[in-house]
Amino acid sequence: MSTDATRSVEPMPLSEATRQRFAREVAKYPPDQKQSAVMACLAIIQQEQGWVSPAAELAVADYLGMAPMAVHEVTTFYNMYNQQPVGRFKLNVCTNLPCALRDGARTLQLLAEKLGVQPGGTTADGCFTLQPSECLGACADAPVLLVNDRHMCSFMTPERLDQLIEGLRAAAAEERA
Repeated sequence: MSTDATRSVEPMPLSEATRQRFAREVAKYPPDQKQSAVMACLAIIQQEQGWVSPAAELAVADYLGMAPMAVHEVTTFYNMYNQQPVGRFKLNVCTNLPCALRDGARTLQLLAEKLGVQPGGTTADGCFTLQPSECLGACADAPVLLVNDRHMCSFMTPERLDQLIEGLRAAAAEERA
């Protein structure tokens, strides 16, 4: 995000509830180090909005007294922050070497076929976004995937992939009902 780009976007307005959540995170640090809460504030935005927009980055920068580029650098460095809208369920499949040796790449390809999207894509119904991922820290459980950056799924055989997709589709249908 260049300086010119940040000037063409207005900061996203923060709700009072969001400001209170930010304040709880900032309170964990000495007053002169409130910028240390940047990752937590970005996580709050993502929990509430589903992704971190340029306008949200500016709101975080304003709140924490940071340069907008510094916030953008954090957003783009970590793959846990979505920089564009994603499906209801984001599936990150580890394709790093240990998982690749135990069918990680095949797992990613099977999911792509089952969902009808390429890695990096979102299903037409907005239910799933499929992404390759770097190490998820569960090499002994390969192949592994992470659902919505929070729920680790291990030993993902084709049968377990079918069960996972069916379960997530059912959960999405329940939410809509």
